[in-house]
Amino acid sequence: MVPDGYYYAVPLVGAAALIGWLTSPWWASPAVLLAVFFLWFFRDPTRVVPDTAGALVSPADGKVTDISQVLSDGKPRACISIFLNVFDVHVNRSPIAGVIREVRYQTGQFLNAMNANSARLNEQNVVTVEGDGQTVVFKQIAGLLARRIVFRKDVGDAVARGERVGLIKFGSRVDVLMDSSARLQVKVGDRVKGGSSVLAYLGAATTGELVGKNAEPVRHGA
Repeated sequence: MVPDGYYYAVPLVGAAALIGWLTSPWWASPAVLLAVFFLWFFRDPTRVVPDTAGALVSPADGKVTDISQVLSDGKPRACISIFLNVFDVHVNRSPIAGVIREVRYQTGQFLNAMNANSARLNEQNVVTVEGDGQTVVFKQIAGLLARRIVFRKDVGDAVARGERVGLIKFGSRVDVLMDSSARLQVKVGDRVKGGSSVLAYLGAATTGELVGKNAEPVRHGA
């Protein structure tokens, strides 16, 4: 579990105990149920991270809502958008192994994360990871309910593929930008899991390499 869950749950448990002592346990039940929800929401399950060459894994759990071509720094990029509802795991992971080259926080609005304009106008954290000759950008985008983006790495830090790097509290969206030549492995409507679902393959890996025979997955768990 992400420690943030205790920050919400513990005060609620304390409030429930006080209410139950002053009144009746029945009046304390809403606070108890809300505490249980927060403990469940901030769950952090173990994921099996594929180690196939060139694999780009999903940085978040959720549903693929859009796949498009965009211009980023004057270069064409493939962009995959993933929507996280309140029931999804909200821990974010690095899509590739490499080094954090840039972290740029942008203040903004809190439009519904399903809104196409949210990628441009909403509060967000834009992270650039460089590794194996590839540059991948992923955006932690706040949604209608999200008011807190957490990123636990610094510029210059090395990260492994699928390594935990932060989270977005409550409903949100993550966009992943990669080289336009990437071989996409998902389509709109697919549900993906952070750290384990392959969104695309980068670089010049052959078909045989993509099969990943004899590959041993890497576990990143608590």
